[in-house]
Amino acid sequence: MAGSRQQGDRKQTDERQSSRRTTDKSNKESSGRKRHWFRNFVIAVILFIALLGVGMYMMVGAAYAKMNFKEIDALSDLPMQEEGVINILLIGNDSRKNGEDGRSDAMILLSVSSKTKGIYMTSLLRDMYVDIPGYGGNRLNAAYSYGGAELLMETIRQNFGIAVNRYVLVNFEAFANLVDSVGGIELELTSEEISYVNGYLVEYNMLLGRPQGTDNMDTSVSGLVHLNGAQALAYSRNRYIGTDFGRTERQRKVLTAVFGKLPGAVFTNLGGLMDGLLPNLTTNLTKEECFRLSLMAGKLLSYDIVSDNIPQPGTYKNATIRGMSVLEVDFETNGAYLRKKLYGE
Repeated sequence: MAGSRQQGDRKQTDERQSSRRTTDKSNKESSGRKRHWFRNFVIAVILFIALLGVGMYMMVGAAYAKMNFKEIDALSDLPMQEEGVINILLIGNDSRKNGEDGRSDAMILLSVSSKTKGIYMTSLLRDMYVDIPGYGGNRLNAAYSYGGAELLMETIRQNFGIAVNRYVLVNFEAFANLVDSVGGIELELTSEEISYVNGYLVEYNMLLGRPQGTDNMDTSVSGLVHLNGAQALAYSRNRYIGTDFGRTERQRKVLTAVFGKLPGAVFTNLGGLMDGLLPNLTTNLTKEECFRLSLMAGKLLSYDIVSDNIPQPGTYKNATIRGMSVLEVDFETNGAYLRKKLYGE
């Protein structure tokens, strides 16, 4: 009897050990399968991201090839982003040609701040009386006529203490084509503003050799109206309502409306955007920098867009210097305002 019980106990022990070995083996195989699946998943994700990156790089390369790159040797070694902020100076000139001929009709500092999670469009009024390196005192837009984008950026750095090393030069045709590429925009206009749109269209039609009266708007209407590219350009150039402060505000309204429709236009009219806008742009942004900006696109959709201008209210006074009507500006106050807004200081 005792021997039989011992044999039974050994049999049960052997069965339990065998069961544990089977379970351990099964667990190891299951764990191995999980690790194998996870490894394959990670590899697949990496490959997908790599292919996506290659595709985006090729697309950015194709777009970049249509733009006009103009290197500025003195700035080529300086980074696009400093202290968490990307500053790009948008310069609008009144030329139909590619390059830096013509006058600087608009100057907007486009700033992307990872510190404050904002995109800022800050108009720099062209009548500000500034110190232009090597040329002395004059209006801000004179810096562009003396030395192009390079001298204009240096003037901004010297007077406001804001580092800006990259620029995009946009001519009339690019501005109008950009608006047309997103299908036009809707803005609130008064009948007086519509009258000025028609007035500015006279010059634009002459520049492009179009019949006078082309794109003229009905002056009997007002309120929310649809503007095509030529009309939006004419609207943004008006400086007779609200002086230059009103003009720069209108420019930022147009750009804000365009930015709102731009993501959709990328999917519906990418060819029109590239062909109508890019050949009319001149920049010192490199292809790699444009690729970096494209990778930021998803994140930037969550950023607030803030419109502003310099000088700020109460920080300037009207003056006449050497027969010029100018704005005398408190540069220390305005520089501190910009740094607080962009860098969170």
